Amino acid sequence: MKLTAKGRYAVMALADLAALNSDGPVTLAEIAERQDISISYLEQLFAKLRRRGVVRGVRGPGGGYHLTRPASETSIADIILAVDESIDTVACDRHSELGCTGKTGRCLAHDLWDELGRHIYLFLNSVTLDDVLNRRVLGTAGGARFAGEGGHS
Repeated sequence: MKLTAKGRYAVMALADLAALNSDGPVTLAEIAERQDISISYLEQLFAKLRRRGVVRGVRGPGGGYHLTRPASETSIADIILAVDESIDTVACDRHSELGCTGKTGRCLAHDLWDELGRHIYLFLNSVTLDDVLNRRVLGTAGGARFAGEGGHS
C-alpha cells in the first residue's frame, strides 16, 4: 500500500479538527495554517469527506466544519477511504481475468500481498482519531522490530 499525501493530509486535518474539540465549526483556514496544508487542497479533501459523511459543513459567517461522529468513533480507515485512497496492496485488477501478471492468473506472491492489505485495513480500522490524539498507537504492533531499527533481521 502506498499512502499518498491525500490520505496523510486528510488524517492530519481531521486530527487537527478533533484536537480542538470545539463547540463551534472550525474553518479550513485555521487548519491550513496549523498543519501547513494549502486551503485549496483542504477544500478538495473536505468536499470528499463531507460527501462520505465524515464531516459536516456549516455555511456562512462563523462557518466551518465539524466531525459527524466523536473522534473515538472515527476510524483512520474511514478517513482514508473517504478521500478515495486505496488500501489495496495487490497490483492486479481483481475483476480482470488477466490477473497480476497481465497475462493469465495471479502472481506467485498474490496471496501474501492480498493478506497484507487486509491486515493494514484491519489496523487502520481499529485506530481512531482519539487514539492518534492520545498517542495510543505507538507500540500496538507488539515487540516487532524492523531491520532498519537498530539491528539486522
